[in-house]
Amino acid sequence: MKVATFNINGIKARINALPQWLDEAQPDVALLQEIKSVDEAFPREIFEDRGYQVETHGQKSFNGVAILSKLPLEDVTRGLPGDAEDEQARWIEATVMGDTAIRVCGLYLPNGNPCPGPKYDYKLSWMERLHARAQELLSAEEPFLMAGDYNIIPQDEDARSPEVWQEDALARPESRAAFRRLMNLGFTEAFRARTQGPEHYSFWDYQAGAWNRDNGIRIDHFLLSPQCADLLLDCQIDKEIRGREKPSDHVPVWVDLAV
Repeated sequence: MKVATFNINGIKARINALPQWLDEAQPDVALLQEIKSVDEAFPREIFEDRGYQVETHGQKSFNGVAILSKLPLEDVTRGLPGDAEDEQARWIEATVMGDTAIRVCGLYLPNGNPCPGPKYDYKLSWMERLHARAQELLSAEEPFLMAGDYNIIPQDEDARSPEVWQEDALARPESRAAFRRLMNLGFTEAFRARTQGPEHYSFWDYQAGAWNRDNGIRIDHFLLSPQCADLLLDCQIDKEIRGREKPSDHVPVWVDLAV
């Protein structure tokens, strides 16, 4: 089973690029972030015609997450538990019914800038809620993964210019500590389980020629439960997508699971 995550930075802007990538990469499941569309306006027919079941948790002009799956989905839930007043569309869950059922959680973690400030406080409180939900899912002792745009640079080797990010919400010590605390519950970070070393990125800013200078950061991650990590065959970043016409500032990351 091939599962991908892709922050598309607007479904309208990626209306041609996303289907093209799906046709080439053929993921069984794609977790999308920043669809920037209400549910009713999402162009689901484009993906249903390709054999995908489409589940969205949308929001007008901002945020928004979705699951596209060629396998049946069950028990779809929307919104990260822990704050009934949080209206930002950043979390969607479903169980993918393959030969082995896999719970997939698609997330778009808050950016947190400018920091310090209320946006950074929201980021850290959201990560506390994520930690609590992860504990609940782990207690079931069943295979699941949490994937998406974490807006976290885990360590300096995940940035071409780490010194630039020291005071940014993506790399501040509190952000990295919250990510480590999550990892320490027993998750495997899929990409680092397969590939070590620097110069592996999943995001390049549109500004200042970042792509041409390969001035990137790695902020899109797969966290696998112990039962899911046992199924891991590979994890790769589709870097070349960033160099195409009208690209997102992120590129897809995918895992191959022995399911």
